[in-house]
Amino acid sequence: MKATQFGPKLRPLGILIGLLLLWQALVWVTGAPAYILPAPGQVGVVLLERWNSLAFHAGVTLVEILLGFLIGSLVGVFSALMIAIFQPLRSWLLPLLVMSQAIPVFALAPVLVLWLGYGMASKIAMASLIIFFPVTTSFHDGLQRTETGWLDLAQTCGASKWATFRHVRIPAALPALASGLRVAAAVAPIGAIIGEWVGSSAGLGHLMLNANARMQIDVMFAALTVLAALALLLYFLTDRFCRWLLPWSPEAGGNS
Repeated sequence: MKATQFGPKLRPLGILIGLLLLWQALVWVTGAPAYILPAPGQVGVVLLERWNSLAFHAGVTLVEILLGFLIGSLVGVFSALMIAIFQPLRSWLLPLLVMSQAIPVFALAPVLVLWLGYGMASKIAMASLIIFFPVTTSFHDGLQRTETGWLDLAQTCGASKWATFRHVRIPAALPALASGLRVAAAVAPIGAIIGEWVGSSAGLGHLMLNANARMQIDVMFAALTVLAALALLLYFLTDRFCRWLLPWSPEAGGNS
C-alpha cells in the first residue's frame, strides 16, 4: 500500500538520480575534459556559487515564458473559436496558421528583435508565436470532433445552435485544449531562448551565450540545468491545472 502510494511521488527523484549517474558515467567513460563535458558535481558547484546571477537571469526568462504562454494560449483559443464559429474564416486563417509554423523561428527572431527591440517584447512575441499553433489546432480539432450523439441529443431537446456550441461543443473540446496546453508548456521556453540568443541583455539564453564565448562550459551547463527545471515546472503545473479543471476527463483519472 505504501509503496503504491509513494511510488509516483518518488519517481521524479529516481529519474533525476539516474540521469545524474548516467551523466557522470559518460564523463568517466569518455574521459571528456571539463571544457567539453563538465561533471555534474562541477556544475553543482557553479549552481551554488553563482546562484544569485542564475536566479536573476532565470527570473527574466521565466517572465518571458509565462507571458508568452499566456498570450499565445489566449490567441490560440480565440483563433480556434473564430474558425469554428465563422466557417468562412477557416479557408483564410488555417493557411496563415500553417505558414506561421513553416517559417523557421530562427528566421523570424531577428525580425521581431528589429521591430520590438532587445527587451522582453520580442521574446514574448516569439514564445507566443510558437505556443499559439498547438493550442489553436488542438482546440479546433476538439470543436470539430464533438460526439454526434451529444449533438443529436441537444437538437432533440430544442437547443439553439449557439446553446449547443456553448454547452456541448466547447465542454467536449476542453480535453483536446488541455492536450494543446501541455504541448505549449513543453515548447514555451524555445521561443524565449531563441529570442535571447538573437539579441538580449538578460536571461538564461544571454547567460549561455556569454558563457560559451568565454569557454565557461560549466556555467553554460548550469544555465541549461536551470532552464530545464523551469520547463519541467511549467509543464507539471500546466498538467496539474488541466487535471484540476477537467476532473471528468480520462487524463485526470490517475497519477501514475
